Amino acid sequence: MKNMPWHTKLVLALTAFLPLYFIIAALGAKIGLWGWQFGLGAMTFTGGPYVVGIAGILALISLIIGLVNWSGRKAEKADGVKRPRSKMVVGSAILGLVVVAGFVLFAQSASSTAGANPIYDIATDTGTPPTFSAHVMKQRKAEEANPVNDYQVPFGELDKFAGSAPEFAIQNHAQFITENYSDLRPLPLGGASRADAVAAVAAAMGSMSFDDIRQDAEGGRVEGVAVTFWYGFKDDVVARIGDNEIDFRSVSRVGTSDLGANAARIAELREKVAAQIGQR
Repeated sequence: MKNMPWHTKLVLALTAFLPLYFIIAALGAKIGLWGWQFGLGAMTFTGGPYVVGIAGILALISLIIGLVNWSGRKAEKADGVKRPRSKMVVGSAILGLVVVAGFVLFAQSASSTAGANPIYDIATDTGTPPTFSAHVMKQRKAEEANPVNDYQVPFGELDKFAGSAPEFAIQNHAQFITENYSDLRPLPLGGASRADAVAAVAAAMGSMSFDDIRQDAEGGRVEGVAVTFWYGFKDDVVARIGDNEIDFRSVSRVGTSDLGANAARIAELREKVAAQIGQR
């Protein structure tokens, strides 16, 4: 390490720092060191590309220097002290470029996923989606969370989706969910009682580490709060237990695109409940 040129040391330091930077941005927001707007917006979306870009440029410069030295076969200094092997310089630079490329590909993948999942509210019943209790709505209001919208109103008429592409703006939640999440469906109760279903949903939410799980056996409703590992985003989840089936709804408190998290959560919750009540 002592004989490594400064640019190689810096490349290795930045290669190690890159994942640490994004981890700090995400977990700092989760534990409350700063708000999600700063962690996701300022650190990740604004600062992240600069950090990745600087690391990439430095790794490329180091690679060029290493290749030049390698081709010149400069093995020793004039005083006889061995120079660092050019292979190590080149290898460190390539490692840095690979890590940078990984972050670029991840960002592109996240952008593509966001484009395919532009909404934050998903339900298995798009005609009459399950509603949240006054307790949950009060929490959402206190946190200035996303509005819980009417599924029949076109996106273009909702403030959250102002300026959307024309083909998207004319659709509403019901149409978009039906077309893009066709695999999500209510869960038949089968032979399970309503009380058994309420208990099964609550248990399933508990196994998924939901917070603030609330059961209303009489009203046939179970609610919980899902908290994401990264950034600590909160999504409100409700299950409505009817006479014949269970409907689910998951709504993010912040953000516009949920990156497919709400649909995936509903699918997982449905599967866990189905296993407990013996349905598919």
